[in-house]
Amino acid sequence: MRLQRLSVNLFGLIAVVSVLLAGATVWLLLTNPVTVANAVNEGEISPLVRELAQALLSALSGLLRYL
Repeated sequence: MRLQRLSVNLFGLIAVVSVLLAGATVWLLLTNPVTVANAVNEGEISPLVRELAQALLSALSGLLRYL
């Protein structure tokens, strides 16, 4: 029973993280398409990851400010 509950919690956590990353990626694609296009064209993902982290951080700080 304990293992089943752990697996459900782990699946839920992975699902939430996946949804957050997908939403942030779509948001970044809409707000900063040049960075995404350059990352895809050059194969360099560090600018994309940096912008994605900044988008997640700003969303989190806005949420914490609201609370």
